[in-house]
Amino acid sequence: MQSLLSHASLMDCRRLFLRNYEVWINIGVHDFEKRGEQRVLINVELYVPLALSTPKEDDLDEVVDYDFIRRTIALRVAQGHIHLQETLCDDVLALMLEHPRVRAARVSTEKPDVYPDCESVGVEVFGIKESK
Repeated sequence: MQSLLSHASLMDCRRLFLRNYEVWINIGVHDFEKRGEQRVLINVELYVPLALSTPKEDDLDEVVDYDFIRRTIALRVAQGHIHLQETLCDDVLALMLEHPRVRAARVSTEKPDVYPDCESVGVEVFGIKESK
């Protein structure tokens, strides 16, 4: 994924990312997809203002913890069957944007095992909080 740090409202941010987080989930609209889990790769980028993510004491509480990203995805996936990758992406994006330090986020999902003649099929979504 190409960084969005050149976006005017994100130039004062740092980018955190989780790449190719592999989960096995029950996802899909077809009957055969509903009977088993599929491998899905999830990518997340979080844009956090430097003022809210520059540690002064080298302490984890001063930044957004990567565990937040993984834990949040795991909790969403554990809720049960998802029909569409679009739904999964939108849900993960909304959850990422709920974090008080996150200004913007980008989420993508990929199903790498769907077609034998391509690397993967997927969806990507981007969201930015309204300026207050």
